[in-house]
Amino acid sequence: MSPAARRRNAAPPREDLLAAAMATIAEHGLDNLTMAGLGREVGMSSGHLLYYFRTKDELLLQTLEWSEGRLGAERGALLSRPATARERLAAYVDLYVPDGPRDPHWTLWLEVWNRSQNAEADARARQAAIEGAWHRDLVALLAEGVSRGEFRRVDPDRWAARFRALLDGFSVHVAVGIPGTGREQVLAHVEEFVSEGLLRQ
Repeated sequence: MSPAARRRNAAPPREDLLAAAMATIAEHGLDNLTMAGLGREVGMSSGHLLYYFRTKDELLLQTLEWSEGRLGAERGALLSRPATARERLAAYVDLYVPDGPRDPHWTLWLEVWNRSQNAEADARARQAAIEGAWHRDLVALLAEGVSRGEFRRVDPDRWAARFRALLDGFSVHVAVGIPGTGREQVLAHVEEFVSEGLLRQ
């Protein structure tokens, strides 16, 4: 086999496949992410991709996990920097809320969760792990803010659950482009909610 043929048949690293899938979503939307199209993008057959991912659902979930891994690293850096708990909470919110309509990460997140109604237990557990990481980081930040006297004495776990429900609802509105709920408007609503319900007066 010639070197050129070997290069054509060599599978790209899994991370390259997932990055290409996310790039396709960002540029063309989720409807245009097909096994055949992704295969052409990375120089593989759709059959070869199915060998790696088995189904499109699995490709989407692995792409979401890969994207969440990158967000998790960014979130960890933001939350560990030397700043007040309030400033780091604002950074958490800024990272959480979509950039705007058709934000690729949120587009993917919505699709994976929509498909999860019929997903197997393992896939649902992996999705829950994604949510759990966001929740644990927020609980730890809230507990720190309470202990330092920056935040009111709230139950960090209960407050985090309610706060993330608020963020999720607003974020869906931003991601699908509902009029009157742009990113800046949502951030203003969240700021007001935090000021009224969490900050010490």
